[in-house]
Amino acid sequence: MQLQPTASHFINGEYVEDTSGTPIDIIYPATGAVIGRVYAATPAIVDQALASAEAGQRVWAKMSGRERGRVLTRAAMIMRERNHELSVLETHDTGKPYQETVAVDATSGADALEYFGGLAGSLTGEHIPLGEDWVYTVREPLGVCVGIGAWNYPTQIACWKGAPALACGNAMVFKPSETTPICALKVAEILHEAGLPAGVYNVVQGMGEVGAALVRDPRVAKVSLTGSVPTGKKVYAAAASEMKYVTMELGGKSPLVIFDDADVENAVGGAILGNFYSSGQVCSNGTRVFVQRGIKETFLTRLAERLKDAVIGDPLDEATSFGPMVSEAQMNIVLGYMDKGVEEGARLVAGGNRLDRDGFYLEPTVFADVRDDMTIAREEIFGPVMSVLDFESEEEVIVRANATEFGLSAGVFTKDLSRGHRVIGQLQAGSCFINSYNDAPVEAPFGGVKMSGVGRENSKEAIKNFSQVKSVYVRMGDVESPF
Repeated sequence: MQLQPTASHFINGEYVEDTSGTPIDIIYPATGAVIGRVYAATPAIVDQALASAEAGQRVWAKMSGRERGRVLTRAAMIMRERNHELSVLETHDTGKPYQETVAVDATSGADALEYFGGLAGSLTGEHIPLGEDWVYTVREPLGVCVGIGAWNYPTQIACWKGAPALACGNAMVFKPSETTPICALKVAEILHEAGLPAGVYNVVQGMGEVGAALVRDPRVAKVSLTGSVPTGKKVYAAAASEMKYVTMELGGKSPLVIFDDADVENAVGGAILGNFYSSGQVCSNGTRVFVQRGIKETFLTRLAERLKDAVIGDPLDEATSFGPMVSEAQMNIVLGYMDKGVEEGARLVAGGNRLDRDGFYLEPTVFADVRDDMTIAREEIFGPVMSVLDFESEEEVIVRANATEFGLSAGVFTKDLSRGHRVIGQLQAGSCFINSYNDAPVEAPFGGVKMSGVGRENSKEAIKNFSQVKSVYVRMGDVESPF
């Protein structure tokens, strides 16, 4: 299939090229080979995208919610029809196994388009009676929204940000990560094929300076970022200085608590999903796995056995279940954390090495006897590294699980559902799980507390983050005034 994009940017309903921008190589993580190239947006490209978004938004906002919903629903249908092609593209962009991308990436993007397409016609206000007078409210779009994506789920994130924004009548300028620039272009192409007016969804490429230019521009009303905490702080501060709306979906160091009455097979499965899916490159991962001492060795033994079933190989082979890191730079960051774990005295149970092959492959890695003060237990690694910590009591593990600046996700495995609800109720996290981990249906809100973010993506909550409410007081009688 064609991996080189038609052009670097998608603006005003068509592909646009400007080779005077900084070149960005597209590197296939499974081999390290350059498979394409795009060019970062110049100031002229950024201006063109924002101007087209302003014009397109005025047209889009005048359409009824049902009309907007039909466009999003048609786009979802097209995305599902092209799932294979989009999944192969996602695998080349990220290195994630086709076994994973065919089940999760474009399909979850289509779910978002379909869900918010269904909601678009229901975005009404309310009538508030006040005796003879009344107030009515109107839910209005914000205007031009900027989406800044991360590299781990390029198709999904482009849709998670675009779908609620468009459902509310906004336009979007989306900047994908420079590490994974291909997939968002296809999202824009499909949306406009489905009937989106020109300019309503634009994609521009670039690094941090392009994102900063978009965030600072006075034409932008809202910024939605998926990224790291340091990046989030900078973007949040820049947006706040101009009183812009923000959604920040940032990092985590989430606790996964496994009590000694848990089903061990399910708990091991949850820990695998929470540490090794997407080669560990998931912000909500439960990378601090607290295991009650009574089942610690049973858990570790079964985990090591199941890790041997991981099929590491060509991501395009449907049998492969574990792929490379997204880039050489990210691989080296994770290798540094593996070394830190050994240096600081954690027990290496599995993995710990780079694989001797082309591409950016690491072994699934497990450390046991991890202490709360170790680097691997405190910092977000964003790779296939699990830290297993012991605990004795429920009260103890709640305190330790909450002893972090992050608060994105948390999970509990136990057969005692009363305890499951009780513990989850005390864990400081936004997206939580009981006897499961990392499920992210579009119907459920997704987002964190503390340093892990502001606002929510998905569900009806996302509508609140992409719209504003106008209230209108209607007086039926005479106006009384003091003079």
